[in-house]
Amino acid sequence: MDLSELREQIDVIDAQIVALYEQRMDVCRQVAEYKINTGKKVFDRQRESEKLAKVAALTHNEFNSQGVKELFEQIMSMSRKLQYQLLTEKGSQGKLPFIGVDELDTKKARVVFQGAEGAYSQAAMMRYFGDQVDSFHVETFRDAMGAIEEGSADFAVLPIENSTAGIVNEIYDLLQEYENYIVGEQIIPIEHCLLGVPGAALEDIRTVYSHPQSLMQSSKYLEKYDWQQISMQNNAFAAKKVSDEQDKTQAAIAGEHAAQVYGLHVLQRKVNHSGTNSTRFIIVTNQKIFRKDAKKVSICFEIPHESGSLYHMLSHFIYNHLNMTKIESRPVEDRTWEYRFFIDFEGNLADSAVKNALRGLRDEARNMKILGNY
Repeated sequence: MDLSELREQIDVIDAQIVALYEQRMDVCRQVAEYKINTGKKVFDRQRESEKLAKVAALTHNEFNSQGVKELFEQIMSMSRKLQYQLLTEKGSQGKLPFIGVDELDTKKARVVFQGAEGAYSQAAMMRYFGDQVDSFHVETFRDAMGAIEEGSADFAVLPIENSTAGIVNEIYDLLQEYENYIVGEQIIPIEHCLLGVPGAALEDIRTVYSHPQSLMQSSKYLEKYDWQQISMQNNAFAAKKVSDEQDKTQAAIAGEHAAQVYGLHVLQRKVNHSGTNSTRFIIVTNQKIFRKDAKKVSICFEIPHESGSLYHMLSHFIYNHLNMTKIESRPVEDRTWEYRFFIDFEGNLADSAVKNALRGLRDEARNMKILGNY
């Protein structure tokens, strides 16, 4: 046979495969109807494992055995997607434990931020809640999460990602640990300034204080001067130290907001070498609520340590036509080489496609948690 004849044979076989696939999906639809009526779960891990072993045993060599297993994994995955969609259409997808609100009640809210007066977190808080917000600050991110969990604050403002330095790992871990939820976000540009006491000039400076990350982000500027660089817990503490000691030889690298808080003079603006540096802050509360106009969903989950596990989880976004905008992973404590995945995707908890995807993820992943819709 020549190549064209072989291809014709493949076309005939493919048509048969398509017809059998559609026949199989019709039966799957009937299975879904049965499960809706009886309340049975869509995903049956043991049944699928037995099925994969059975079809693999029908082949005649190891290569075909592996190929058939992969093929049927996809076929069964599509079957589950169909069943989840039917559950959603029939209103049997279950209610998510989140309440939609027209807007957040922020008028009399008390807000906590991590750091000190003058921190970028405070600037983000004031940008989101306004200058007259009732606020207080704590030393650690954990303290902030604890404050809203126990009710001493209504909202917390926490940095979760910097455009140049990446994610804040601790925040991701705390979001999984605490029963607190994201209800908003605020992105602010990070413009580091060199701050000194009133009357100081560049030629007076001998020592610069700042957070290690800010010193690194300003390294191109700092390398022009023979200044001692000393790391501090955060930029606001650096600004406070310079203000408290009133030493003309000392300077801090911090935001202009810190200069206003501590009465310092801006010796030089834009000392960080990235002109697009910005930080994303999240607004967190202990209530399971979301704005009805929210457009982004954040979730986290764990998966079995098996080949293809992550692919099967991500397929729920593909087949529900949801745009995933971010994925991060963090090690699972006390489980070597296992990871927890954090995902952001576009959507609203009231959308049927979102409900459908979350239903599938909840059935198939381990410890899936909705972190917020905002």
